[in-house]
Amino acid sequence: MRIGVPREVKDSERRVALTPAGARELVRSGHQVVVESGAGSGSGHGDAEYEAAGAAIAGDAAAAWRDADLVLKVKEPLAEEYGHFRPDLTLFCYLHLASDTGLTAALVSAGCTAIAYETVRSATGGLPLLAPMSRIAGCMAAQVAACELYAPRGGNGMLLGGAPGVRPARAVVIGAGVAGYHAARVLAALGGAVTVLDIDPARLERVHDDTGGVIATLPSTRTTLADEVGTADIVVGAALSPGARVPTLLPRATVQAMPPRSVLVDLSIDQGGCAETSRVTTHRDPTYVEAGVLHYCVGNMPAAVPRVSTPALANVTLGYVLALATQGLGAAVRQDPGLAEGVTVAAGHVTHPAVARAHAREAVDVLDVV
Repeated sequence: MRIGVPREVKDSERRVALTPAGARELVRSGHQVVVESGAGSGSGHGDAEYEAAGAAIAGDAAAAWRDADLVLKVKEPLAEEYGHFRPDLTLFCYLHLASDTGLTAALVSAGCTAIAYETVRSATGGLPLLAPMSRIAGCMAAQVAACELYAPRGGNGMLLGGAPGVRPARAVVIGAGVAGYHAARVLAALGGAVTVLDIDPARLERVHDDTGGVIATLPSTRTTLADEVGTADIVVGAALSPGARVPTLLPRATVQAMPPRSVLVDLSIDQGGCAETSRVTTHRDPTYVEAGVLHYCVGNMPAAVPRVSTPALANVTLGYVLALATQGLGAAVRQDPGLAEGVTVAAGHVTHPAVARAHAREAVDVLDVV
């Protein structure tokens, strides 16, 4: 199989979908790997490393996409990349199609197959290709929020851990999944007074038991959300609805009730955002003030730490890439139902139910079209 790895084009995206070590494994398995020149530079991998691994270097994006049976990316294609789509192509990357009408339409119209990292399931029901980036984003969210509280950054001037005789900052984390759990742990480690809200009692029990009750836990209801958010210096939105848009948990009125110049970090922004006031920002221009609250809504946070996030992602995707390349799409998804759940678009049809609902389309069984 011919595997293409184009350079990422999203703003400030420094990750790459395949490391030289991964390229070597694919080449040893008899596959061709074509990497666009400079694709790995942001993560510390030069073209020479890929060449030493047996990959070919493409001079531009078109050459990396052209004739590839399987294209590996990190982030969703942008409009400038839609022209590379074609019926005999399989695309494997983060997609978040429920909140992206244009990309969904382009993939369906082109008739290609798109497999979303974020909806591939493990044998135990987890999200193995989302979890590493969620963990990194959660840790980063705590660090970012602590810094954005600084008055010169536009925050309310609180120190997360407080000082003797001065209370620490209050932090509320919405969602106790992978991202929310790690955000809460780091916020607490930095001295914040942290409360986690979730609809799943088992997740709240894990947070409570793992931290010896140091982190407060509450069921997520409209009342508790309004009460807790209304007094928070920091809110981290870490709600997750796999494959779907996240619900708007924080209407404008709730955000407006937060203390002036408090900080909202919305980790759910790839799925539309959990606050009515949230909109996508970039690493170049990461924050804005809305309803008196400083918002940080960067859609690709782990891109800021590519020397960690690239290998963390590549380590978990490589096995799936090898299966797709060696077995072919049809055999791979039939052998692994969890991989089949990652297929969101195929042969001109939407195959993931949550994506279909988001765009008022009828979902087709993936096994009927691959």
